[in-house]
Amino acid sequence: MGLENDEVEIMDIIVMIAQFVLSLSILIVLHEFGHFLPAKLFGTKVEKFYLFFDPWFSLFKVKKGETEYGVGWLPLGGYVKIAGMIDESMDKEQMKQPPQEWEFRSKPAWQRLIIMLGGVTVNFILGFFIFGMILFVYGQQYLPNDQLTHGIAVDSMGRELGLQNGDQILSVGGEAYTIVDDRTIVRKLVLDNAQNIEVQREGQRVRVEVPEAISSYLATSEGSKSPLFFPRIPYVAGQIAKDSPAEAAGFMEGDSMISVDGQNLQFFDEYKEYIQSHPDDLMTFRVVRAGSVQEIAVTPNEQGMIGIAPYGPERFFQLSSREYGFFEAMGAGVVKGYTFLADQIKAFGQMFSGKIKASESLGGFVTITKLFPTTWDWQSFWQITAILSLILGFMNLLPIPALDGGHVLFLIYELITGRKPADKVMEYATLAGMIILIALLLYANGMDIIRALN
Repeated sequence: MGLENDEVEIMDIIVMIAQFVLSLSILIVLHEFGHFLPAKLFGTKVEKFYLFFDPWFSLFKVKKGETEYGVGWLPLGGYVKIAGMIDESMDKEQMKQPPQEWEFRSKPAWQRLIIMLGGVTVNFILGFFIFGMILFVYGQQYLPNDQLTHGIAVDSMGRELGLQNGDQILSVGGEAYTIVDDRTIVRKLVLDNAQNIEVQREGQRVRVEVPEAISSYLATSEGSKSPLFFPRIPYVAGQIAKDSPAEAAGFMEGDSMISVDGQNLQFFDEYKEYIQSHPDDLMTFRVVRAGSVQEIAVTPNEQGMIGIAPYGPERFFQLSSREYGFFEAMGAGVVKGYTFLADQIKAFGQMFSGKIKASESLGGFVTITKLFPTTWDWQSFWQITAILSLILGFMNLLPIPALDGGHVLFLIYELITGRKPADKVMEYATLAGMIILIALLLYANGMDIIRALN
């Protein structure tokens, strides 16, 4: 049994890593193509085009024309090596030679600016496009808040916020709450500094003031994933776990719970709380099966679980859906992408103000890999890829030498002043930028390791 679980867990990890590598490869190739295309259009020589880095050796390479195309062995990114440009390759020998007309340094500043902006431009366009295509292909399905006639069932974090089972959320930070999505509330609390949630509780409008400590915790990597609540639903067996107490006791899919140990409970959260408070105690359920009432005795395991997953909200509520035409979807994709980028900028502002701690919110490759589900789902894959594309574009625009944003900053300076920075200045700036990036990379992945150890 333990071996089977280990095998399943290993397969889950492999699926997540495979999705991450595929997504990263797509984004790297298209980002570098964004530099490659304008460089070629302006008659600039591109010496290399690589997916992943290739220090000492490459896994694959082929030369076509003046460009060597290849795949490196170090999956930390990719690059195009443009002749006559001071970049992470630090090719100083080439820069000592007289400038050639086909080199980057010989091109007008406006052409060099377009070449440098090509990568992030592709990332932004790609992110908007993928968001739009998801809406075009899958449409949008959501649960209107007014469908929750029995309110919400809070998780531990929702309880910390001050919410209670049965609450009907009316507004967050004064803004009406119309679509059931607890991530919307996290976003409002962390990024928009919402300080209260208004709910309908036992017939009264109640204003719940959000504790600042909880709002700060939601800004951390761990806290941002914490569920706040779920739609409050009846307890109807949706799936019976294999080799679970429920399977051994004879529960079946579709069983509708009406009481346990003589207590007439109505909602799943009530049953969950009762079961977890009576681990290893024999309990008797009354269930409705095919129109008749049956009694089933079962003993929860030591974790206080019997192994029955309930049917989801879609069985009990009328979900709303919206389909998009192609051009309407593209417009909605731009809006969705723009909103996401605006949130990233707000998050950076919160980080500099101290509300969001970098040590608790930054993550490396493990954190990114965990974004992907353990089963291959194309809608989720493209959703995460769109997010990563926009993040990649945003991060590359930061004014750090060695990033596209650093080069853009120097080019804007040149366009304004008419003076080109000295090659030595560019060399030292690029070296400093590389040191900063390596430090950030080690820091982010180090935080992944620390979280795993804890």
